[in-house]
Amino acid sequence: MKKIINNPNQVLQDMVDGLIAANPQRLKKIPETFVIARADAPVQGKVGLVSGGGSGHEPAHAGYIGKGMLDAAVCGEVFTSPTPDQVYEAIKAVDGGAGVFLVIKNYTGDVMNFEMAAELAEAEGIQVEKVIVNDDVAVEDSSFTTGRRGIAGTVFVHKIAGAMADKGASLEDVKAVAEKVVANVRSMGMALTPCTVPAAGNPSFELAEDEMEIGIGIHGEPGIDRGTIATADEIATTLTEKVLEDREFSGEVAVLVNGLGATPEMELYIMNKKVHDILADRGINVYKTFVGEYMTSLEMAGCSVTLLQLDDELKELLDAESTAPAFRM
Repeated sequence: MKKIINNPNQVLQDMVDGLIAANPQRLKKIPETFVIARADAPVQGKVGLVSGGGSGHEPAHAGYIGKGMLDAAVCGEVFTSPTPDQVYEAIKAVDGGAGVFLVIKNYTGDVMNFEMAAELAEAEGIQVEKVIVNDDVAVEDSSFTTGRRGIAGTVFVHKIAGAMADKGASLEDVKAVAEKVVANVRSMGMALTPCTVPAAGNPSFELAEDEMEIGIGIHGEPGIDRGTIATADEIATTLTEKVLEDREFSGEVAVLVNGLGATPEMELYIMNKKVHDILADRGINVYKTFVGEYMTSLEMAGCSVTLLQLDDELKELLDAESTAPAFRM
């Protein structure tokens, strides 16, 4: 294992400290936790947004804290759900009196622990609502979850729900628009190489030099097909057509071509070209495109393609200002 770390069992603490050191005017760490919040949290009268999960997906989730996106992120150990008490501390830290909204990726541990934290907060008089993101079209169930996994489409939920909350919307309205995004976003990914969890010290799975895995999850969960590596156009076609088969897209969409940690932007832009060609052939207009690393898997080489069906409301919220350091418009 080659990694730029200190103690493999201390990576979360070191990472959080380094993140705060890089953004002292924007972010703060809630004492005795691995919760990172806006420096000005709680914002009175505004619905607070909390997301999070296991670390190793940076810049998700703490990179999306800021005006117009999240108010706090809960960092679990690498690929491990944060505990209910940590999520509870995040809810309390962002409660400005208008309620708190949770964005949860559909993994068994995340769903269970976030829901337990919500119950604790509600017992203290804090109103809490949630949405569960399940945008991955590859597999229905995996070793980490029941139902579809939540992957890069989660970033669109952060952005649009965060923009709605920033407008002063009610908790019910934030929930409604988040559910609208979940209903209209689909993703699928692939990998060329595995990744290594620092505390484990070994790759999470094996791929031969000439192999790729289609439909893999962001923790290395199995996909739908393993075969000989294909061209960028072939990979883009496989991922995009699978997404298009899952729901009807028309009119205008947002596109996210997401790197999983070790894929050069050159290759992501090559993928993006083919995605645009496919959508143009289908008569689908691309309103906005995002290319880069938004939801990674440590040092995994690979990518995912996400499509979000847009309407006027979602376009306005997608375009709204955000100060989150990792969200590139």
